[in-house]
Amino acid sequence: HLSGDDSSTLASWMSAFESTGKLLITGKKLNEARADFKSAKADTAKTLETIQKYHVNEDYMLCPHSAVGVSAVHQLNTANSATVCLATAHFAKFGDACSKAVTPLPEIPKELSQLWSMETRKSQCPNDAKVVQKFMERKIEERTKKHKQRDEKKKMITNLLLVSAAVGVVAMIVSASKRR
Repeated sequence: HLSGDDSSTLASWMSAFESTGKLLITGKKLNEARADFKSAKADTAKTLETIQKYHVNEDYMLCPHSAVGVSAVHQLNTANSATVCLATAHFAKFGDACSKAVTPLPEIPKELSQLWSMETRKSQCPNDAKVVQKFMERKIEERTKKHKQRDEKKKMITNLLLVSAAVGVVAMIVSASKRR
């Protein structure tokens, strides 16, 4: 860790950043950071250029956030056969932005396109890890119970259909045997 695992140093940096929006590191610590980290930026034009370049050359659609990362790797000349850039989202999430680089956009998978017509759910929780954890546990339990009830209902309907079919077959056999 750059702070030398000194929690008070780290706390002072975080406090200063929170109040000023800047993190000022100088001297030896700055040199250590520069040895470990590199940075680059990509404005809108550079981002759209990267999206278009990868679509044309690699037949791959980057989302804007992924394109910034890929652009940075190229700007820093660190792209090689061992470089991995993780995509942050499917391009369809940012269709309006991506359509400024590529027209027409590739087809969106059916499963993803169904999301646009689904109801959005949201919940608010206080900024408290225990409260959020309890909330998530409750939601998981509710959904598990709901799915279990749905599965039980499907089983019951299937069983009723099988019994109905069996009764029908028996009725046909009885009817046929009476005719003989």
